Order: sequence, then structure tokens, then C-alpha cells
Amino acid sequence: MNQSKSHRLIVFDTETTGMNDSGGPIYQGHRVIEIGCVEVIDRKLTGNTFHVYINPEQLIDEEAIQVHGITDEFVADKPLFRDVAHDFVEFIRGGELVAHNANFDISFLDHEFEMMSRTLAQAMPKCADICTITDSLLVARRGEYNKREVQMAGNKPLPSRKNLDSLSDYYGVDRTSRTYHGALLDAELLADVFLKMTGGQNKLNLKQKGSGDGVGVRLIDSNRAPLKVVFATEQELSEHQERLDLVEKKGGQCRWRN
Repeated sequence: MNQSKSHRLIVFDTETTGMNDSGGPIYQGHRVIEIGCVEVIDRKLTGNTFHVYINPEQLIDEEAIQVHGITDEFVADKPLFRDVAHDFVEFIRGGELVAHNANFDISFLDHEFEMMSRTLAQAMPKCADICTITDSLLVARRGEYNKREVQMAGNKPLPSRKNLDSLSDYYGVDRTSRTYHGALLDAELLADVFLKMTGGQNKLNLKQKGSGDGVGVRLIDSNRAPLKVVFATEQELSEHQERLDLVEKKGGQCRWRN
């Protein structure tokens, strides 16, 4: 018997020492200090997580500490990125990575892998080499995921701001425990938001009449000729009743009998 392959999502977030805002890559001069992942299989949270704090071997910007609350003292005794990298790679391998503004998190992680490759002369993959990547921010902006429309909360349009706080409030996801931005907490929030957001119906590909390739739903001219109705003949009706009689005789009842 053929069984469909389970769909595995890894919803994740990172926290960093800061970000570069003086030109060049956003990760330039900065490091990852926390990774948080939650696993979702076939749209159900499994309870399986990956969470680690990392010693960045450099100071954390004060502005970043105000956001996530992670201090230099806290990460001083934590493992280095190279000590947790292989476990992280194995956790995400083959899944669909989901992050909000994914380019930020992915660029930092790929930079860490690149530095690790140079330092240890050990080739490390980029995230896109071992899994697919989905940006939930782009999903919210486009209103579509895998050719399905995003789910609306009632008849309310999506909020104009598509950050995690706004989307959590829109979908009724509790974020009262979110005093600071933490990677695992944000990943858990995003998982709830993403599952609610992507629970919509198949996107209808409505085509205007004469629009070309015939794919999707074709609009029909309102002035078209009425459909022809074909009625059963007397012989067909008789044969139908005989079939129902046979069903009733063998099964004791016939639910198709008028």
C-alpha cells in the first residue's frame, strides 16, 4: 500500500548580537546567540523542539539586549556555534524551514556555517542545501501559500502591518508571555500563527473569457444558450426500479428508493 509522505515543517527563529546597519550584509560583524525550532508534522505540533543558546565570542550590542534580554554574562558559558551546528543541521534536514522575515535568520545561519567551514576546514552546507525555506512574512503579504489562499479571521482583512505581534493579535494567538523576543517563544508563536494563516481554501484561478491557456476556472458568457436537459426513458426508469428491487432484496433496505 502506498502511503503519502508526511509533511514536516520546522518553524524557527534566531536571536543575534545585533545587526549591521552601516552598509554591507546585515550579518556583518555579528553572530547568532540563540536558535529556537518547533516541529510540525502534517499540520500538528509534535512537541519536538530544538533550542540552544550560543556563546558568540564577542559582545552583544546594548540595543539588541533591549530587544531579547540576552546578556554577555548569560551566554559566557554556553556552547559555541560549531559545537551545536551538526545537531541543528540534522534537526532541520529535509524539512520545510519557516521563519518570519526569513532572509534575516537564514543569512545569519549561512554566515555561521561559512565561518565554521573556513575555521575548521570542514565544508558546511547552506540552509537551502538541506531543506526548503518559506518566509511567513511574504506569505502574509501575498495572501497565498502553496496555491491556497491564507485564512481570514472572520471577514476582517489582514492587518496592514504583517509583523508577528500584529498577526498574533489578528488570529487570536496569546502572546502575553512575550516580554522579550526569544527564539523559542517566537517560534512557538509563529507556528500557531502560520497554521491558522495557512488553513485556507484552494486558491481559485479565475480566468476572464478568452484569456488564453484554459487552466483554472473559466467564466461562462451569461448570454449562453440554456443547457439541454435529458430525461430518462420509460425503459431506463423500469431498469432502474428493477436494480433498486434487487438491492432491497439482497440488503434488506434501499436508501436510494424514493
